[in-house]
Amino acid sequence: MAEAKSRADAIGAMLQRIDRTISEREGGFPHFADPQTGTWTRSPAGDWTGGFWVGELWLAERLTGERRYHDEALRWSDKLRPRAMSDTVFRGFLFWYGAAIGAILTGDDDARRCALGGAAGLAGLYDPVAGAIPLGTTAEEASSVGRTEANIDGVPGGTPLLAWASANGGSPSLMQIALAHAERHIELCIRDDGSVCQSASFDPTSGALVRRYTHKGIHDDSTWTRAQAWAMLGFAQAMRYAPERFAEVATRVADWWLARIPADGVAYWDFDAQPGADTERDTSGTAIAAAALLKLAILLPERADEYRTAAEQMVDALIQRHLTPVGARDRRPVGILADGCYNKRIGLATRAELVWGDYFLFESLLVLDGRLDPALT
Repeated sequence: MAEAKSRADAIGAMLQRIDRTISEREGGFPHFADPQTGTWTRSPAGDWTGGFWVGELWLAERLTGERRYHDEALRWSDKLRPRAMSDTVFRGFLFWYGAAIGAILTGDDDARRCALGGAAGLAGLYDPVAGAIPLGTTAEEASSVGRTEANIDGVPGGTPLLAWASANGGSPSLMQIALAHAERHIELCIRDDGSVCQSASFDPTSGALVRRYTHKGIHDDSTWTRAQAWAMLGFAQAMRYAPERFAEVATRVADWWLARIPADGVAYWDFDAQPGADTERDTSGTAIAAAALLKLAILLPERADEYRTAAEQMVDALIQRHLTPVGARDRRPVGILADGCYNKRIGLATRAELVWGDYFLFESLLVLDGRLDPALT
């Protein structure tokens, strides 16, 4: 039997993966990768995921203190600047993880300015009738995008970006937009039992909810795993700024996850998927949920032990069974978080390395190792 991988081993492996990706000196942002070869499919402009790669670099600097990671993060964040005015709610992901976290962790002024530009652009998409920022016309989804569509994926990243910007050189009104946006998604996407429906349409004249549906789940009534995880993360991030408005929903969506996560700690790609050896897992959704639980453990002291223990179990399951190498005979590149399911509906990267899964596992490991305050991210 192979020796169990420690969390320190896992951190080292993920740092090796970051270094390998840096060494490739490719022009596009890492997006998803073949878990056998480690070859990245890249996005020239960052798609919706480019910020997670830059976020990994900021975290690597936090871990090591090495300036080379800082310089590399700035090089990539500069590539995100043209996206500040793109018509997509996912600018929140790009500029929170790609720039604001760098400003928070390092105090870098270039990162701060980049983040503020992204926040101002994102706020310009806010619809006061709907009380939310819609998906936008160029949102990176296969269908059903535009200014009358909303998506739970737009709450994490965007909410903390706007809230942070309001206190760091941006308009004070950004805080109101941030909290209204997050709060409206409770009505749009959260079911009474705490499960999450990924997407919703609203009426353009009244803002009223028209329908709920999914972009990536099995069907409109299912609970797509990343939708649940994004809700956990987004409301934990919102709770930092307004606990009285978000504690109940943050707890409700987290408890729904914990009541239904498989006993082995790693979620299938949709909670309505039939469990089995041939059913895809989603390590990326599991990593997002672990990061969210670590934030809630800080924000809800009365639940701290429960949430932290659950996060530890999920992280340990990921690093033992899905983070390369898995066993002495595993010859894949070191530090790949395999078995992420990007988009099962269209058969895209269903058992792959996903850059956001890498980011959230790396973040969670640094939190558990005492290297990072989860409230900062």
